[in-house]
Amino acid sequence: MHRSHRLKKNEQFQAVFQRGSSAANKQFVLYTAKQEGRAAFRAGISVSKKIGNAVIRNRVKRLIREAVARLETVIPPGLDLVIIARPGVESMTLEAIEQSLLHVMKRAKVIKQAPVHNGKRG
Repeated sequence: MHRSHRLKKNEQFQAVFQRGSSAANKQFVLYTAKQEGRAAFRAGISVSKKIGNAVIRNRVKRLIREAVARLETVIPPGLDLVIIARPGVESMTLEAIEQSLLHVMKRAKVIKQAPVHNGKRG
């Protein structure tokens, strides 16, 4: 996931929370909001202190960023996403995180079908 595709500021997160809709599964809560005129989607990741210490939280964020990067071909442009990790995600593998994100994106009606790839990015 490219740096320009990230939500970083609190105001950006709050705008998605206020204007968007949400969907959830056991591992993630996903907020989505349309952002007209944007050439790509943007995503923000939130991992609370309930997940673990800083090392574990940063590892979870890296895995989520990689999973989003693998799914970026199926995420439509002009969309802002906020991904909130729930406790239990720290023990998941990259593939499991990717499948769980795919599931919650389908529930949120962000994507319609599963992507076809060989597990490699790019």
